[in-house]
Amino acid sequence: MNGPGPILCAPLLRKVDEKLLELLASLRPAEWALQTVAPEWKVCDVAAHLLDTTLRKLSVVRDGWFAERPASGPPEDLVALVNRLNREGVRVYGRLSPPVLIALMALACRESADFHESLDPFAPAVFAVSWAGQEQSPNWFDTARELTERWHHQQQIRHATGRPGIMVPEFYFPVLDCFMRGLSHAYRRVEAAPGTTVRVEVSGECGGSWQVGKETGGWALVGPTERWDARVSMPQEIAWLVFTKGLRGAEAEAQVRLEGDLELGRRVLDLTAIVG
Repeated sequence: MNGPGPILCAPLLRKVDEKLLELLASLRPAEWALQTVAPEWKVCDVAAHLLDTTLRKLSVVRDGWFAERPASGPPEDLVALVNRLNREGVRVYGRLSPPVLIALMALACRESADFHESLDPFAPAVFAVSWAGQEQSPNWFDTARELTERWHHQQQIRHATGRPGIMVPEFYFPVLDCFMRGLSHAYRRVEAAPGTTVRVEVSGECGGSWQVGKETGGWALVGPTERWDARVSMPQEIAWLVFTKGLRGAEAEAQVRLEGDLELGRRVLDLTAIVG
């Protein structure tokens, strides 16, 4: 059972990005146009998005260059802003040829890794991890969120092109552990008696077990208990898809195992560990 301790994974960003650069360099011209599980994005669009977000993060967080500051408002406003910026970034960087994009990606990835490794992991991050419901996050959580972005978008390209994934414990377990930090936010509106618990299990060598419980002050990740009110089990092959909107609704439910209070357990499938 994995508790809510920090995920100190900054060095993994460099390793995951090395795999990304190898992957992009291996793609044949026709593969850049293949459709991914993201409905609006082909492989070339996902690559453009990864370049855009890395450069944008460096500009804002490292260099303090706020070309456009997010306005304080409801979460829907943030989602709309992020979606617009993502569309604009894909439109711009999607114009680049693969060799140019890969060359710029190598530079961006190197500077991003250097930056995240330089941070005090426990200092306040510039941006909170909004999908976890936080208004202030430590750097380690923002870096872990960055790892989930780099990993799952690369996995989308590998999935679309039939390439072997990087579903290994070193990379994928921290991604899953970060995703699960959104469980308490996903359950925030669920009414239940104090002591109610939901266990989430991901099978496979990269998986693990997490538990969210209702406490006096609301829902929170909790340590292991002997009992649970609902249990949700899923294979590691689909977990990343469930939590990044690649597999939703009845299609997702058909591939997981729900036990106990089914309605309570289904709320796990609503967890979305991305913005937009």
